Amino acid sequence: MPPAGGRVRRATRSGRSPWSLPLAVVLVLLGIFVTGAGLGRSVGDPLEWATAAGSGDEAPGRGATAARDAPRPVSLTVAAVDISAPVKPVGDAPDGTIAVPPLSRHEETGWYDRGPVPGEPGPAVIVGHVDTKSGPSVFYDLHKLRVGDTVEVKREDGSVAVFTVDSVEHFPKDQLPADRVYGHDGPPGLRLITCGGQWVGGPTGYADNVIAFATHTATRPA
Repeated sequence: MPPAGGRVRRATRSGRSPWSLPLAVVLVLLGIFVTGAGLGRSVGDPLEWATAAGSGDEAPGRGATAARDAPRPVSLTVAAVDISAPVKPVGDAPDGTIAVPPLSRHEETGWYDRGPVPGEPGPAVIVGHVDTKSGPSVFYDLHKLRVGDTVEVKREDGSVAVFTVDSVEHFPKDQLPADRVYGHDGPPGLRLITCGGQWVGGPTGYADNVIAFATHTATRPA
């Protein structure tokens, strides 16, 4: 369970590469959308992340270099659940968590720019809010994705990285499968993440994270 406020500081994990590498992504959106009444209510802090650094001293990571060299994502389209949203880079917040789009721009998604660029090697991570006090937010329907659905990420050079959904899974926030979510190695992939499950209130908010795991299938040129 995260401490009060939902913030979890960086921690050291042995046996990892020496660069700073986020391995756990824990999202805490302290809000609830009451679908029956058609009303939303948000309380406490917005969406937050937790990260764990690699072993050794923190230093500029390979992910940061990859993010500079590859064309960055600018928009996300998921036709199956009617998502069409801008993608903005997010980095580390001053307190050691990872910055996310503010609730005032809850229709934006956030790409963690120290990890892989969508379409480049490794699993890229894009997060979004599930709701706000005014109603559903950008990833409200993320849980409705099905195996085989298509996710398209347009990049700043006009190319489009295309992904196919492999699974959509719920995880209690204290049981996040870190090694499945984050890394810099392996084939290109995508993780779309928001909050979900039962509303439990307090510092946790929603009980679960909802994660769509997707595999890169093509990149259309500009």
